[in-house]
Order: sequence, then structure tokens, then C-alpha cells
Amino acid sequence: MISVAKVQKRNSWRYYVRGVAFGDGRRRARQTLKDAQEMAGLPPGVWMGRGLAALGLTAGQEVTERQMELVFGQGRHPDADRIERELLDDGAAPETARLATVLGQPVEEIERRKATPLFALDFVFRPQASLIVLWALGDDRTRRVIERAHEKAIETVLRWLEDEVAQTRWSSGRKRAKAPALVVSRWRHFDNRDGFPLLHDHCLILNRAQRPDGTWGALDTRRLYQHIVAAGTLYTLTMTTEVCEELGLATVPREVTPGLRPVMEVAGVDQGLIDWSSTRREQMAPVLERITEKYVKKHKRLPGERGRHGLGWWAAQDTRRAKKTPKPLEQLRAWWRASAILRFGKEMVDGLLERCQAAGKAIRSRVRPVVDTALAAVDVAAVVFTVRRSFARRHVLAEARRHLLETLRGRGFTRGLDDYIADAALSRHARQLTVPVPGRRAPAPDQLTYTADFAWPHRWWIAGIDGKPPRESSRYERARVASLALQNAIRDARILSGARDEAPAATTSATARADDHHDQAAPHAVDHPDRDAALTPAQRAAAVQSHQQAAMPEEYLEGRTTDPATWLHTPKNLARLAAFTQAAEARSRLVADGPQPKQPAKDADDPARQQQHHTTQPDQGRGAGPNR
Repeated sequence: MISVAKVQKRNSWRYYVRGVAFGDGRRRARQTLKDAQEMAGLPPGVWMGRGLAALGLTAGQEVTERQMELVFGQGRHPDADRIERELLDDGAAPETARLATVLGQPVEEIERRKATPLFALDFVFRPQASLIVLWALGDDRTRRVIERAHEKAIETVLRWLEDEVAQTRWSSGRKRAKAPALVVSRWRHFDNRDGFPLLHDHCLILNRAQRPDGTWGALDTRRLYQHIVAAGTLYTLTMTTEVCEELGLATVPREVTPGLRPVMEVAGVDQGLIDWSSTRREQMAPVLERITEKYVKKHKRLPGERGRHGLGWWAAQDTRRAKKTPKPLEQLRAWWRASAILRFGKEMVDGLLERCQAAGKAIRSRVRPVVDTALAAVDVAAVVFTVRRSFARRHVLAEARRHLLETLRGRGFTRGLDDYIADAALSRHARQLTVPVPGRRAPAPDQLTYTADFAWPHRWWIAGIDGKPPRESSRYERARVASLALQNAIRDARILSGARDEAPAATTSATARADDHHDQAAPHAVDHPDRDAALTPAQRAAAVQSHQQAAMPEEYLEGRTTDPATWLHTPKNLARLAAFTQAAEARSRLVADGPQPKQPAKDADDPARQQQHHTTQPDQGRGAGPNR
């Protein structure tokens, strides 16, 4: 995942120059950064990005303390001292020599407008908890594989930002240009403030980029913020796929908060080990639960994605501990291993990778490396529409990457498949809302907004567990129900079309339409070597059915809080769930004593029909409403 913070003029930049560059620790006064890093056994920061050539730097070059102060503390050239000295020797005025080293608008001009200069954005990359456990407790090869995958995923995200997202702006935002060259400094950290494993990198993206005329201007940071979720899903997908393919692992969904999106963790890593490494989560849990309850009481609903991030940041700040003295990685790994053995035993720690590989082998044997892009497009469109109503391409792209992560379970995929699925979801199942205004600049393609014509799923209630009261279904749960109903309808249409195709009669036009969108053999589809060159529609439908059932996250197929047996049960139906807990039984008596509910529909007892209760039947496998 990725989190983002600002590096600003006031005291924020000092925190990064003195603390983040030193492993998030407290450096002694008057001690140089290089000496402190060598004494603590910390790796130096390195430069990244295509914009380094314009500053006379190269990728992988070490970042010095003076460069950090000049670039991220003053907004000047990293070699400003030499440039300024040469200009002074040539007879230039001191102010002129200094302004010649400034990248973009000087800080003084920004402050005269009573604004706070923004020097950089801090993108913090960190993998899932299970990968951190494997990195901390695994052997040297496992650690190197995870670190290489981590670095490759960061490079992939930065290239995507440079190619697709980054722009520089001027004239109060009226003029813009693509910024395909960013300047980034990366700093590696090994642990959290409790000393427990937390592999993560701070990437400071300079808020300056070269314009087409060679001058320097500020980035459009709003675009970077808008695409942070899509960037985070790209990092997680790339990182997870690299590690799983290299080590023979697979992923499974782990529900962190009931009703919210699960986290795809490495199969075989025990929940106890994840809890052992996630000390910050344990500290934040009670605070987060308290402030979330306040939010629910005030707004009468669960917080959305942005709200959860805000509440999480609040809980993190309230529970944040003081800085500590950094330690070398080898010393930390020895301490982590000893701590894990004392708590879980040597056999469990030593056999961690073997258990993960055994679990990965079992999952890989039933999850084929094939993606049905037609069903993927339906799933992505239905989920995004139900969660957001109106959306942009970045939201669809992020959901497409989540779909690949959930469906492939760590298997490799063809490059560009996420874009292909996103474009298919927009072209087949979305309707553009943005209307170009004559005489105004046309909006960029990634700034267009869309909606869909799917039926809007009604709310329902889920029985409480462990004595908790029933809760309203979250938007994500309703999105999953809508998606599953649409996919089931498409499968039914395909099976029907396959039966017609194998019949002696000629293929009907309806059958042809149903098969038009089945593009499993499309150029971007993931293939496997033993797939038949040509399958009949019935064979394709059967293969898709088995693949999707195998790859569907298990939390939607097993008895958990999102168990289909509890879908669409309102408080008036709680009598049927009284056997689960005594609290539910007491609530059912209250419901029975209250006003008589309306007579339930005839298909209320049929779970299979309930899954499609709130979704219109697609038109012969299209997966959306009427043809457009």
C-alpha cells in the first residue's frame, strides 16, 4: 500500500532531513548524516526518476545531507553551492546568483502571498503484513527476493506516474504540460517505532518538474493525490505477483474489518505471526474503534474509503511513540527471530516458508492462470458503480488491479491486462456523464466522469456475532452481491447459448450476441499452455465457471460475516438467525413483539434467487442494462 504526506517549508522538511533520512530515528547534534548512517548500519538514500539528468544526477547515486537541504528544504538545485560560487566569481550579484539556482518559483515569492511552500510529497511504500513477516523471518534468499520485488514495484509505480499521471502547471493552473520526468529520493526503513519489522521506503517526489521550454514549475499535486489509490493497487499487485512467482506462493483474502474490503495475504502465514509483527495495529485498534463509533453515531453509516484513511491517520497520531535509535538490519533480524521463537516455537518459525509454499502449491493447482476479461469487466464496473455511483477511469483501473490480485492469487499476468479490463468496463458497462462545453478546454480522458445503468442494490442487515448488534451492509458488500449476480447471469446466458450452438439448428442472433463479449482469447488475456486452441461455447462457459469458482475469494463462499446465507436479511427476519447468539435471540423477541412486518416475498427462502434479487437481468450476457 501507499500513504502520502507533505514536505513543507515550516518544520516539516527538517523532520525529513534529520529524521527520515536517519531511519526515522533521532540523530545526535552536529553528527553528519553519513557518519550517523554508518554507525547505525543504515543504507543511504538514493536518487530515482527520469528528471535526474537535468540536475546532473544519476539513478542510484547516494543522496547527501546538503543535497537534501537544498532540494527538499529550499527548492534549489542539488549542486547550488558550486553554481552560486561560479556565478559570484564571474561578478554576478549575490541575489542574482542565488536565484539562478532556484528550481521554479522562489520560496520568498510564495511566502509573500501568505502561502506555505510545498517542496515535495512523501510516498511511503510498504507491502502486506504477511510479506513483511516472510521478509523478517525468512532466510537470506527469501529476504532478497522480497526486497527486489519491493524495489521493482516502486520503480513500476514511479514509471506509471511519469507516463500517465504527472503534469506541471503554471498561469494559476490554466496552462499544463505532461511531466514525464520526476525527481525522487528514496530512503529505506526496516522497522516501526516499536522495533518490530516494517519494511517500507519513503520516496520524496520533488514538487518541481521541467516544462517543455526547459524552465521548472510546480507539479499538479492534485492529480497525484487523485491517483494515489490506483498507484497503491499497482504497487501491491506488482509486489505480490513478483514474490509469489519467484517463491511459488499464493494469496488468500484476510478480512481485517467486517464489511470492508479484505487484504490479500500470503497463504500459510499464521494470523498470530501477523499480529506479532503488527504492533502498531494493536495499539491503534482501540482508538480507531472508539473514533469509528463516534463517526457512525454522527453520520449513521460506516466511513467510506477516504473517511477510513482519515480516521486511521487520527488513530496513528494519537498512538505514535517517540523516536528510537536505529539498529542494523542483521541485529534487528536476530532479535525478531528470537522474539518469534520465544512466542511461537522454533519449528513454526523455521518451517514458515515451507508451509507457505505448500499452501501456495495447493491453491495454484486449482487456480488456472486465466482471466476471463468479460466477467472481469462486469465485476469491476458493478463494484465501482455500487461503491461510488459516479466514477473516473482511475477508480475503474484501481478496481481492475484488485480484481487481478483476487482472481489470480499471485499468478503472473500479461502486461497491460489491467488497462484492458478497465477500458472494457468503461466501453461496455459505463455511460459518460461529463458533457464538453463549447468554447472551453476539453477535459482530459482521465478526468471524465462515468456512471452505469445497473440496478442499485438495496440495503440489508447482517446478523451480529459475538454479542454485537446487527449492522447495515457496507457499500462494498452490496457491490460484491451486485457483481456476483451479474456474473451468474452472464454464465447462465453463456450456458444457454452453448446449448443452442451445439443443437442442430443454426446459431441464433441472440447466441451470437452472448458470445461477442466472451474475449478469453483476446490478446491481453492470460493464457496457459494446455488450453485448447478452440473451445465450443459450452466448453468455454464450463471452464470459466470452474475457474471463477476456484479463484473467487473464499470469504464469499464460506460462513463468515459476508456469508450468502445472511444476505438480504432485514431486522424483521432476525428470528431465523436466533440460533447464532443469545443476543440475536433476544433481538428476535423484540422484533416479534413490535409492529408486524410485511409479508416476505415468495423467494425470500431461496438464497440462489436472493443473490439476484436486486439486479436486473442482463441482455444476453452483456452484463448491463439495455444496449447502448
